[in-house]
Amino acid sequence: MQKMSLRARGLLDDRSGLAAVEFAMIFPMMLVMFFGVVEISSAISADRKATLVARTLSDLTSQMSSVVNADLVSFGQTAKSIMTPYPASPLVSSITEVYVDKTSGVARVQWSQGLTIDASGNVTIASTPPHNQGDIVSLPSTLVVAKGTFVIWSEVSYKYTPAVGYMLAKTGLTFKDAAFTRPRQVLCVTYPSFTNCLTPL
Repeated sequence: MQKMSLRARGLLDDRSGLAAVEFAMIFPMMLVMFFGVVEISSAISADRKATLVARTLSDLTSQMSSVVNADLVSFGQTAKSIMTPYPASPLVSSITEVYVDKTSGVARVQWSQGLTIDASGNVTIASTPPHNQGDIVSLPSTLVVAKGTFVIWSEVSYKYTPAVGYMLAKTGLTFKDAAFTRPRQVLCVTYPSFTNCLTPL
């Protein structure tokens, strides 16, 4: 009886498996935290890249005196490179030129074109423009634009789908951004559907 009591006390005092038990309890939490940090970091990186795409599309267009669809597709290829290593197919972007009326201050679309990227990485012109020519649009109130001037407006939407989805929505998060620039070298950037800067819509 005394020997059994000593053995029981020895088992109670034994700490040799304590580290393994603690590790087994903490490991699932550590795993979730690890994947959470990875997914959140990747999502932030994808969001930053989408913002950079918006700025790049607007900046490249504003440096031109005129653009055609081939130029816009080339800009889309640049956008695809910026999104690396993330898949480019969820990226939907557009480039629009807006004229702010010199009398009323109303902003109207002069031309607009969208870009899409398929699963194979091919950049194509969207079947329908994001904004119709002549449409009245609202520019951000924080954007100070002089009347009688043109503005290049780029919009980007990117759906980020997490690989694991423990910390973020499994269906993904959609990041959107926009950028605005003035034409750099000319009064306005012309397009096949809008060729005369002196007679804006």
